[in-house]
Amino acid sequence: MTKQAKMKVILDIKDNKAAFIMELLKNFKFVKAKPLTPYKAEILNGIKQAVEEMKLIKAGKLKGRNAEDLLNEL
Repeated sequence: MTKQAKMKVILDIKDNKAAFIMELLKNFKFVKAKPLTPYKAEILNGIKQAVEEMKLIKAGKLKGRNAEDLLNEL
């Protein structure tokens, strides 16, 4: 038996519609859905922003910071 690939999806849903969407997803046997905590969502958004900034730096559209300067700020 081979293991099937799984796709992970993040959805932005208005709070007043979230319960409906979660209930809808629970009705699909092939979908496992669980909400992110606000803390985890914030961390995920921070990582996403950092990756986007790195892409811009590599493309030369944004200037990077020197690691030594960053450490001196701490």
